[in-house]
Amino acid sequence: LVDAFQNPAERAAIDALAAQLAIQPVQARSQVDSPVAGLTVVFTGTLEKMTRAEAKARAEALGAKVSGSVSAKTDLLVAGPGAGSKAKDAERLGVRIIDEDAWLALIGG
Repeated sequence: LVDAFQNPAERAAIDALAAQLAIQPVQARSQVDSPVAGLTVVFTGTLEKMTRAEAKARAEALGAKVSGSVSAKTDLLVAGPGAGSKAKDAERLGVRIIDEDAWLALIGG
């Protein structure tokens, strides 16, 4: 490879090929279409199909904010088995509560 760049004829061929390339920068995928974009989501209880870290990363990648506690600003609580006080707080505040399967269906698997 080094020899090719040092050979004037091969270097000219490489330069000609490079001149024909149309390189476009990678654009970040917009999450505007995500059903959870802009929502504040809290996970509680045991998640059985993904780890909590995976769930958080997936939610954030889709434009959601993940919080560790339920408040009046919480839009969605994903509750697995063993959900406790967070589920009670969400119920009291009128926060939408769904299980892990509904979460996966909402975000497309």
